[in-house]
Amino acid sequence: MKMSLFPLNTLVCPGGKLPLRVFEQRYLDMVKGCLREDEGFVVVMLRSDDDDANVSSQIYRVGTLVKIIDFDQDQQGILCIVAKGFQQVRITNPERQANGLWVGDIDYYEEDSFVSLPEEFIELQSVLKALVQHPIVQELNMEIDYEDGRQIGWRLTELLPLDNSQKQYLYELQDPIRRLEKISDQLDIMVS
Repeated sequence: MKMSLFPLNTLVCPGGKLPLRVFEQRYLDMVKGCLREDEGFVVVMLRSDDDDANVSSQIYRVGTLVKIIDFDQDQQGILCIVAKGFQQVRITNPERQANGLWVGDIDYYEEDSFVSLPEEFIELQSVLKALVQHPIVQELNMEIDYEDGRQIGWRLTELLPLDNSQKQYLYELQDPIRRLEKISDQLDIMVS
């Protein structure tokens, strides 16, 4: 199945919300099509800040299927949308269309189920609760089950100040407990 790709220097995980300001014509057309057809697009993280012309070699191959849950237009006429992450996908055969929009074939990962937060990672719950108090994060009105280790890991992967490669590594881990272990290790490095 081919889907539109939105390469960014940010990450959204399943259940997360991502505010986007859309002004390039190719992405405006993509958003219109998504709204008209009630379908999503794939947010995929860039490996670096290189020129968009090289996106095929500069994107990671695991992204998130998102759907638009809200949209508005700001005073400058820029379209502002909020996309919600639904499912991890693997991207193959990325190609650039004539209008500059990237598309790729996608395969869906199996969805994770609830994973009880182990006692040893309870401090991660507190870290996430503190991050969610930031005004920008508060605006997203995220619904977080603080007992679900999977959700704790996803939200911390999105919100912690890590570089793209670190975020992508955590994102691609298929074991939610392993993700929590690695996040805990990263926090230890940050505070030491």
